[in-house]
Amino acid sequence: MAEDMNTNQNNTDQNNNSDHKDSNDNKGYEDICYICRRPESQAGKMIHLPNNICICQDCMQKTFDSMANFGFGGGTNAKLDKDDSHNLNNIDFSGFPNMGMLNLGDIFGDSQRVKKKQEKKDAASHVKPVFSIENIPHPHQIKAKLDEYVVGQDYAKKVISVAVYNHYKRVATNTMDDIEIEKSNILMMGPTGSGKTYVVRTLAKLLDVPLAIADATSLTEAGYIGDDIESVISKLLAAADNDVEKAEKGIVFIDEIDKIAKKKNTNMRDVSGEAVQQGMLKLLEGSTVEVPVGASSKNAMVPMTLVNTRNILFICGGAFPGLTDIIKERLNRKSSMGFVSDLKDKYDNDPHLLQKVTTEDLRKFGMIPEFLGRLPILCPFEDLTEDMLVRILSEPKNAIIKQYQKLLALDEVNLVFTDDALHAIAKKAMDRKLGARGLRAIIEDFMLDIMYEVPKDDDIGTVTITADYIEGKGAPLIEMRTEERLPQKASVSDAAAD
Repeated sequence: MAEDMNTNQNNTDQNNNSDHKDSNDNKGYEDICYICRRPESQAGKMIHLPNNICICQDCMQKTFDSMANFGFGGGTNAKLDKDDSHNLNNIDFSGFPNMGMLNLGDIFGDSQRVKKKQEKKDAASHVKPVFSIENIPHPHQIKAKLDEYVVGQDYAKKVISVAVYNHYKRVATNTMDDIEIEKSNILMMGPTGSGKTYVVRTLAKLLDVPLAIADATSLTEAGYIGDDIESVISKLLAAADNDVEKAEKGIVFIDEIDKIAKKKNTNMRDVSGEAVQQGMLKLLEGSTVEVPVGASSKNAMVPMTLVNTRNILFICGGAFPGLTDIIKERLNRKSSMGFVSDLKDKYDNDPHLLQKVTTEDLRKFGMIPEFLGRLPILCPFEDLTEDMLVRILSEPKNAIIKQYQKLLALDEVNLVFTDDALHAIAKKAMDRKLGARGLRAIIEDFMLDIMYEVPKDDDIGTVTITADYIEGKGAPLIEMRTEERLPQKASVSDAAAD
């Protein structure tokens, strides 16, 4: 008898240990809804079906409502209790035909769990933002912070600093009495690689507000294949971790806005041009839109929420190719004859020509007047010069040169660029006409051999990039580290040969 009692006790202890082990294994996981794919931390308590199938209460209730609308009987009209996790054991599904024929567990297995997001415990996660919405700094302070990351474009940064200051001062005070302050959205224009997207990213990082970057080329008129206008707000809601109150104070940057201009001389329906501009009117002005939660597209099984765009700052940007020709045509309307005539090539080499843009020029480009009326602030960006490209290479906090210097510093190697080398890189970027984006492509090209050869030799101490190496006329200078720590100059080819 005693042996039987000991055996039962051992079995009980083993079962308890196994249950405790399973609970520890599942501690780092949480259930996800099969329909809307939201985890339990966002959707609430899950309903557990047989074969490890989990469905959130919102999706299950919508399923019941849909089944009731189709006329199926049984217990499909049941209402779920939000305060308790329902296991559906007492619900009658006999009214739904062939419900028992489909075994979802055999199809999806145990894929209804995801790892919980681990909270960051490092110091970087506790760093306070530079600015806060409740205490917006003055425009000159915003511009001073932008100067640390963005080189040049002083006029554009000044315009954006004033616009952001006025917008978030309006949001923070929320004083809407007899005098209601209208929202000031921004339209940025400038060549590719001039820093439009980078300025917006830096601004959102400084303000610590959710930022959504959308591409206007993917937007189409409602009813056609492509993203709806409301998908822009869905991205902002996702960036705010589905926090509606936080999303309503965010920034939406719509890039390639010039691609939705009215098409000229076309006999086909313009579903991605003027129609998209018309669909964005209420969104820019401020309205309440219904967007899906936890999904990118509207679906009958996805819960919806309302987002008010009244306090969302919209920034639209585009390259607007050919706009400078329209500006020159307007400025050269005076007759080329007489004493007050202007030369036709007067504005051909004007670097600040884009700052003379007006809404008349944008209307001629293809933007409708109603759309331009909701983007009252015009923010032109200048073409980058060679000197500006040289400064972009080395001055900002996260400059490209500093990134490669940090990479080689991990191998205890110093990377040095001469002034002539920086100007040689800038000249190549000017020839490619890609703006600041062309700098990384050039550096990646000539740094390939260095990044490949340097880790081979632990004696390499310093690598100096010269203009001859950039132009393909020579090799970089290598200073070797000897036991006496005396620098010895060599080349990459010599180091490879050794």
